[in-house]
Amino acid sequence: MSPAHPALDRLRTAVAATTEPGRLRLAGAALAVLLAAFGALAAWQVAARQSAADAVVRHSQPLSADAADIYRSLADADTTAAGGFLAGGQEPAAVRQRYEKDIAVASELLVKAAANTDPADPARSRITRLNAQLPVYTGLVESARAAGRQGLPLGGAYLRYASDRMREELLPAARELYESETGRLESDYAGATGWPWAALAAGVVALGALGWAQRREYLRTHRVFNHGLLAATAAAGVGLLWLVAGHAVARTELTASYEHGARSMQVLSEARIAALQARGDESLTLVARGAVLTAAGDDAYEASYRAGMRALVGGDLTTGGEPRGGSLLGRAQSLADGAAGRDPVAGAIRDVGRWQQRHGEARAADDGGYYERALPLVIGDRDSTGAAFDRVDTGLRRALAHEEEDFRRAADDGRGALTGLAAGTAVLAVLGAAGAVLGIGRRLAEYR
Repeated sequence: MSPAHPALDRLRTAVAATTEPGRLRLAGAALAVLLAAFGALAAWQVAARQSAADAVVRHSQPLSADAADIYRSLADADTTAAGGFLAGGQEPAAVRQRYEKDIAVASELLVKAAANTDPADPARSRITRLNAQLPVYTGLVESARAAGRQGLPLGGAYLRYASDRMREELLPAARELYESETGRLESDYAGATGWPWAALAAGVVALGALGWAQRREYLRTHRVFNHGLLAATAAAGVGLLWLVAGHAVARTELTASYEHGARSMQVLSEARIAALQARGDESLTLVARGAVLTAAGDDAYEASYRAGMRALVGGDLTTGGEPRGGSLLGRAQSLADGAAGRDPVAGAIRDVGRWQQRHGEARAADDGGYYERALPLVIGDRDSTGAAFDRVDTGLRRALAHEEEDFRRAADDGRGALTGLAAGTAVLAVLGAAGAVLGIGRRLAEYR
């Protein structure tokens, strides 16, 4: 037998394609390839979205929440240290315990964040900075306490230096870590909610090709149905509909988990931090007693307190009214979903107004030279700015717990809509390809 010649092989192929059996074989192969491509693309793209949705729930959102807690714990530690220093040698045990708990929580979460961060991740450098600076800060606070117990003026200087270290080194690094983790969360959301356009396009093309093949057969043979091609069309149609419906449900629920869960949690966390920093500024105003001034000659800590209040509510609420829409509590109020989410925020807004009122009274007393009268208005157990701040923080914490529940429920529903979708569409596509091959094979058998 003479060896095959490439030119002869090409000629045979061309001749075969001009015959009806040849054309049927090419059509069957093309349909099988299109259906297999649809199944492969659907499985790949759905698996990628399911992985991103899992990352939202199990990785990026918890890490974002942990980063916010690191930031909040550090800010709370600074605020608590300032309040405890104002109490002098009679620092309440509860205040000391709260400070120590804040430092312990921040340290524990930094260890956890380091364990869940790759060495090449930019977040690792921020975690390293925080771990290096935290002992320096706590050492300065202890020096301030020791000097304060002895009645030495140096204690206030140590505390101001510690607070400056917190605000210039620790909190900016914590903020960068929080923004990095929040960016990762938003990236995972984008990956989980994007439409699988390639798979959808492949499914539409495969259905169109199946329709063309059946119409061609009808025009040539006047047979209405080819059972194999009909089964292939049904399988591909069900797979495409499942892909569209499943992804639409997942996208809707995941979007809801972001808008009414993750996004609200971010705003509420930032509101808690702004309130904490305003509270710390308020305490440091009494500690510094005008020793730290702005370029304009105003008390630096009082100016910072007012800036914090503008960020928190946008203005003065002592006479009632609502926070401005662009303020943190204004945004939290607009994002709150249901009475369980709105009521704690509304309560926090009322308590901010009370806080501002008491703060004004304390500043008037202190500016008038009545420090001993101003002090209980700031750190007193009842009807003080400290008591109002505690109510604000409690309300925001309750709102956060509610939003976390909303996030979990909607995100789990979104993930659930993707369950089985990758494998299901792949199986349906394989069944469709098998049906197409069998349907074409039945027609080919008539030529034998």
